[in-house]
Amino acid sequence: MHDVARVAGVSIKTVSNVVNDYPYVRDDTRRRVQEAIAKLSYRPNVSARGLRSGRTGVIALAVPALRENYFAEMADHIIRLADTRGVGVVVEQTGGHRDAEILAISGGRRRLTDGLLLSPVNLGQLDVDMLDVDYPLVLLGDRIFNGPTDHVAIHNTAAARAGVEHLLSLGRRRIAILGGSDDDPAQPSSASLRLAGYREALAAAGVPEDPALIRPLLHWTRDAGSEAVHALVAEGVAFDGLFALNDTLALGALRGLAREGVTVPDDVAVLGFDNIDEARFSVPSLSSVDAGKEQIAETALDLLLERISEKGPRKDPRTVQPAFSVVARESTGFGGGDV
Repeated sequence: MHDVARVAGVSIKTVSNVVNDYPYVRDDTRRRVQEAIAKLSYRPNVSARGLRSGRTGVIALAVPALRENYFAEMADHIIRLADTRGVGVVVEQTGGHRDAEILAISGGRRRLTDGLLLSPVNLGQLDVDMLDVDYPLVLLGDRIFNGPTDHVAIHNTAAARAGVEHLLSLGRRRIAILGGSDDDPAQPSSASLRLAGYREALAAAGVPEDPALIRPLLHWTRDAGSEAVHALVAEGVAFDGLFALNDTLALGALRGLAREGVTVPDDVAVLGFDNIDEARFSVPSLSSVDAGKEQIAETALDLLLERISEKGPRKDPRTVQPAFSVVARESTGFGGGDV
């Protein structure tokens, strides 16, 4: 900046005013400074500016994996929204590994950002004390509740119940569930919370639960969905409905059912969870529970930016759960729209 000021024949303050787009700079002075900047290939030092202001204008987003459509779409939405607010986003992939999630919280990179949006997979309720940090942090997902940070969560149980109720309303009574598992109640997860919603819907409808229809899966991938369907058919388990706990599993199940000669939705009605963009383009198009992904992204970003600009003592943590809906498409016998 000293060099730019010397070449342009102005003060350092004037260079700073031009760099920061201060409006009250004469046109000829602004032009001289801009020419000097171009000549010297000057770039503002973001770290140095952060030291002066206490902010970098950059936030971090830590997600398990961008190859998963849900997280890719959420990251895209957060990045685009942040841009409209003049904020940059650094995206980190944890791979769902515990060490990587701890590093995302406590690593040295946090000094380069103003705050963190974190979606953990292997950190759980017993790790709640790790979230008591000295910088703005907003938690995403359903692994830790009642922590010291703002939290944007999904109505997992209620949303899953609504999805199963949709299948029941079609007259389906043998509903398989892919991905559900009974986790330790002290360490809830999306799998256990959504399984609880499945059970609530069956109980309310007076439909007996059949353990053969509950298929816990270690990975929620297309391959896992396809293989689970193959196993159901090979074992001779009768089912006329299928609820996959994410859309990726459901898309794999659609492929597996086609391979087994099972017609969707005539033989089996299929429902996913997340309402990713790809669900609209599968054949048949996939019905899905929309848990409010875009609202989750916007709410989490707004909470974080509010914390970053907060002055005085830290306010009490808040938990927000956006609204959900069931989007019915061809895989449950509909052309589209919300149920």
